[in-house]
Amino acid sequence: MTVVTRIFDLLTQYEARFAKPSMVAGKADGKWTNYSTADFISIVDNLSKGLVTEGIKKGDKIALMSANRPEWNFCDFAINQLGAAVVPLYPTLSDHDLAFIINDAAVRTIFLSNNDLYKKVKAALDANNLDIPIYAFDPVPGIPSWQELTTKGSQSAIDLTPYRDAVSADDLLTLIYTSGTTGNPKGVYLSHRNVLTNVSDCHHLLPSYFKKALSFLPLCHIFERMVVYLYFAKGVEIHYAESLDTIVADINDVKPDGFTTVPRLLEKVYDRIVSKGKELTGIKKQLFFWALNLGLSNKEPGKNSGWFNLRLSIARKLVFSKWQAALGGNIKLIVSGGAALQPRLARVFWAAGIPVLEGYGLTETSPVIAVNSLEKDGVKFGTVGKVLKSVTVKIAPDGEILCKGPSIFSGYYGNDTATAEAIDNDGFFHTGDIGELDDDGFLRITDRKKEMFKTAGGKYVAPQALENKYMESTLIAQVMVVGENLKFPAALIVPAFDQLENWCKLKGIPFGSKAEVVQRPEVIDKYQRELDRLNQGFGQWEKAKKFVLLPHEWTIDAGELTPKLSLKRKVIKQRYEKEIESIYQE
Repeated sequence: MTVVTRIFDLLTQYEARFAKPSMVAGKADGKWTNYSTADFISIVDNLSKGLVTEGIKKGDKIALMSANRPEWNFCDFAINQLGAAVVPLYPTLSDHDLAFIINDAAVRTIFLSNNDLYKKVKAALDANNLDIPIYAFDPVPGIPSWQELTTKGSQSAIDLTPYRDAVSADDLLTLIYTSGTTGNPKGVYLSHRNVLTNVSDCHHLLPSYFKKALSFLPLCHIFERMVVYLYFAKGVEIHYAESLDTIVADINDVKPDGFTTVPRLLEKVYDRIVSKGKELTGIKKQLFFWALNLGLSNKEPGKNSGWFNLRLSIARKLVFSKWQAALGGNIKLIVSGGAALQPRLARVFWAAGIPVLEGYGLTETSPVIAVNSLEKDGVKFGTVGKVLKSVTVKIAPDGEILCKGPSIFSGYYGNDTATAEAIDNDGFFHTGDIGELDDDGFLRITDRKKEMFKTAGGKYVAPQALENKYMESTLIAQVMVVGENLKFPAALIVPAFDQLENWCKLKGIPFGSKAEVVQRPEVIDKYQRELDRLNQGFGQWEKAKKFVLLPHEWTIDAGELTPKLSLKRKVIKQRYEKEIESIYQE
């Protein structure tokens, strides 16, 4: 039996236990390409040999800049079985950060997917007088294809065994640069042991009947990357979505048993379903909202009454079965991470027979610290689940979550100062998140330590708790609470314009452009009523007293969101400085 101590050992194990005609599949121009286990391993090995012919050796760093596709996996495994390390590059990196990372990591070679990314990388390299070999997945004029390396490798007699044997569990697997709010990005040093410990600790998440997954969250982020390793460890067939725009079509093509996502996408799915429900008439509409309201009062498995479960079985047959069908019809579970999931979403998706497992972690923790599961007593709505078996968590006196264990990183690459700030003398990593452990061992996140702020009156406000509540409104697409050192909290709100347009039609209010509709008194009054409703339950000092509606959605490309769709608060505050000032001048 294969002992898995390095990431590439997963392939040996896969070949021995799960070999199949379709191991990984990618989609381009509407067409799926499948790779068998034998094909996959052959490509990886030949690519490794090709890299050796180019002088790549243990300890080298190779950058990878691409959307999710099989080539990502080929490169990753080909690199790590040589003892070299992958440096993922987000496609949205600024020229400055891109050049900094390439320099800081001493990148030897770059793999990228297409001509657009080549232009971006070339501009950053030229601006900083850097000359590094580049290989492309898609045809790029004047740039060699990655397949040239696999061909070169296939023609060589290189034995990879000595290269594999030289790699230990504690060797560097990947350097992942996290974008700080200030200063240059920091390279998180993750070893094979770090990530494989997390993979092992998460084995219980996927039941034996989980056979096929769709992947669309960026592999540049450790969340999706670790989960993909978990798929390999469990023999799960992986299908990479063509793009974020094709997810619905791809889900219906693949009919996966599950996928990973972020709360924002689940919110959009839920809002779209509710919007469709509002378009129904008569008994169908009544039935839809009866089922929805039943779902919103759903409790964890085993905690509902028999009468509730009887009604739920009817709701699943008549209404929720259509939710399942819209997601391909085979969903066994969805894993959600990256941000807080509204408990009402967890309740209603579980009620619909679509379990959503919320988890929590950071790049520095490989990434999962805690996660809900399908096991008995394994889920509690409103929490991020139970702490993983290899992770020790303690709550500091100020409420900060501290953790240590073999899945926790050893430090920031070449940055002892930042490492000393993050890891204390007892070896505990300071997450920067505020939370609590309940009596049943479930971890609850209450806010980001750095994001909590004091108003001018000296009262502490936790913005994420407010934002999570405000997002319950189907009329709100995005929201950020501000108010540090100011008289009271306030909110920047991006409307859910599709929902708003429907509401305007219903009320006979001209919609016009987005810029026009956010200025209409009737619309502002509607959002004030939404805020008043959602503010109930918060202390008077916490409530967002005023707000401004914005005409544009925040995006990754515009630099306002991280790749996992979290708010870049500093960027947003700077960009909407005038709007924030207007709130407090009234």
